[in-house]
Amino acid sequence: MTKQLMRLVVNGIEKEVFVRNADTLLYVLREKLHLTGAKNGCGNGDCGSCTILVNGVPFNACHLLAIEAMGLNITTIEGLMDPTVQNSFIDNWAIQCGYCTSGFILNAYALAETYPEADDAVIDEWLDSNICRCTGYQEIKEAVKTVLSMKKKMY
Repeated sequence: MTKQLMRLVVNGIEKEVFVRNADTLLYVLREKLHLTGAKNGCGNGDCGSCTILVNGVPFNACHLLAIEAMGLNITTIEGLMDPTVQNSFIDNWAIQCGYCTSGFILNAYALAETYPEADDAVIDEWLDSNICRCTGYQEIKEAVKTVLSMKKKMY
């Protein structure tokens, strides 16, 4: 299969990489760029372990071909420069094995940036896109609420 050179903007840095037309962005991030924060879970977009931000919006990297990402700003957990959400997850015991954590953190970050006034219904809707098999969701929800309350204080 033919490979082509493409440029991706990942975590604010332009990267050149050879890809096949069929390569998913998840594959390229993990195998070509060695950014392993997005995990390969279900492979069909149901679990959220491969969540990244595309122009600031949560997206499943397993659903996006790498060639479709040209010209878009991709943020992985490795490129998230605001430690607020990570610290909130730690402080609220919202992590267990860690496999799903990066997806939840990126989703929570985008929620706080988009809807800092989110209520329980909006939080639940945003968290529905991610699955955790190790912990209850209450700790994760509390971590998100902590982040939202910090955002409110900033404005």
